[in-house]
Amino acid sequence: MRVIAGTARSLPLKSPPGMEIRPTTDKIKETLFNMLHWDLPGSVFVDLFSGSGGIGIEALSRGAKKAYFVDNSPKAVSCIQQNLTFTKMADRAVVLRQDACSAMEWIRSACREEPIDFLFMDPPYDEGQERDVLAVLRNISCITEESLIIVEASRKTNFSYTEEMGFYPVKEKCYKTNKHVFFKKRISL
Repeated sequence: MRVIAGTARSLPLKSPPGMEIRPTTDKIKETLFNMLHWDLPGSVFVDLFSGSGGIGIEALSRGAKKAYFVDNSPKAVSCIQQNLTFTKMADRAVVLRQDACSAMEWIRSACREEPIDFLFMDPPYDEGQERDVLAVLRNISCITEESLIIVEASRKTNFSYTEEMGFYPVKEKCYKTNKHVFFKKRISL
């Protein structure tokens, strides 16, 4: 696992030990960031269920001004901190050892109404945690109609409930066993 592009290009990243972490492969990460790269410079990026921090670090390497990393595993948090130090990006990062829903409340107060441009989440597949996070996000003002929410999930995950929660899909990219679904928040009338 490595940083694909930007200021930390080709630097290797550590991964936490154990089987509970499932890092996004370099090929899928490259595909994802090829879709985002024009809008990353100067952005605020949130990486929920961060694992090694590879997604948020890629965003920082490609020009995001700040990234929040959230994971409730001590091993993952330690790995993220080591990777941020190694890539020399710790000064633009905030690492939180919390569950994703609690962390979003903290991030909301820390952002002080500065909008979040990108929110990426890669929860354990098929446990429904993305639904819990979306329920919190619909009431957070720093997630605006311009924010892009990206969920990595198994291919069989059904997101038909998102419309009633105030989110609508703008794109879906399927891979061999998983997919990225891109959402925007619906403007309240």
